[in-house]
Amino acid sequence: MKKTIAMVMFALACVLAAGVVASAAGANVPPPWAYGFLTPPGTPAPTAAPAAAAAPPDQSLKSLPGAEKQFTRQQIGNQYGPADWFPGDHPAMPPIVANGRQAAMIAACSLCHYPNGKGRQENAGVSGLPVSYFIQTMHDFRDGNRASADPRKANTGRMIGFAKNMTDEEIKASAEYFGAIKWTPWITKVVEAKMVPKMRSANGIFVPLEGAQAGMEPIAGRLVETPLNPEATEILRDPHSGFMAYVPPGTLKKGEALVKNGAGRTIPCGQCHGEDLKGLGPVPGLAGRSPSYMGRQLYDMQNGFRKGEWTTLMKPVVAKMTPEDIVAVTGYIASLKP
Repeated sequence: MKKTIAMVMFALACVLAAGVVASAAGANVPPPWAYGFLTPPGTPAPTAAPAAAAAPPDQSLKSLPGAEKQFTRQQIGNQYGPADWFPGDHPAMPPIVANGRQAAMIAACSLCHYPNGKGRQENAGVSGLPVSYFIQTMHDFRDGNRASADPRKANTGRMIGFAKNMTDEEIKASAEYFGAIKWTPWITKVVEAKMVPKMRSANGIFVPLEGAQAGMEPIAGRLVETPLNPEATEILRDPHSGFMAYVPPGTLKKGEALVKNGAGRTIPCGQCHGEDLKGLGPVPGLAGRSPSYMGRQLYDMQNGFRKGEWTTLMKPVVAKMTPEDIVAVTGYIASLKP
């Protein structure tokens, strides 16, 4: 009888242990802050306010300080020829960048990444990247080596479709165009804070709530990237209006240790990306780029959603990084001047 009870207890212990392991594995979910969501995938989204009656299309002309032209919201968001507020800021755009190719359902690169290539929180800053790296990245999208750990991130799927439909000549033209534009500061400041403004997610961009919903909440281990001027970014797609980021207290010191010496969990980033993290040969620069973008790339590489030629080298680098490490590394790198 005692032997039977012991066997039952052992079996129960095994079941419980298996449950703990399964629970731990289930905890390995994409960090919502990096993918532009307020909750992890698979959890109910916050209850939205009732939708207001649809307003007539806004046909008024919009302006930006220093811009000579005016555009309507429809022109600003035109997938196949979006507004170019500051044409003097950049070289002449090749057709794939300026207009895309509507017959193949390829949106203009300048729509999401801006004509200056700085991009926004929900996509990538692509200016200043080595041409060979840019081309390889597009091939990775095309060849099934780039996906998103968070299935809700629809623009990753769009990029895969664009890459599959682009010609090699179009990929090369866009790579050379953006590669010729120097990367300049886009993250204006990184602020350590225990409390941050309550946010809403607007298509992957965190925008502070207003009115009765506004307020502060604990940062709770997140990195929160947000536009300096939400209207200029969200509505007008102002390529001169950058971003800032909130990080938990102590993040920058911890991130500096991880970046510079690995802190026992990784290798110094400067070994591949250059001592100043401004790039080294075909390896891209990191300094001053979007921490949200960098965070999701590190997670995607760590968990096998991003593969390909360069990712093979990154796998051992990110293997032991914790979610807190990713916040620290990306927050610190974003604070550096490119």
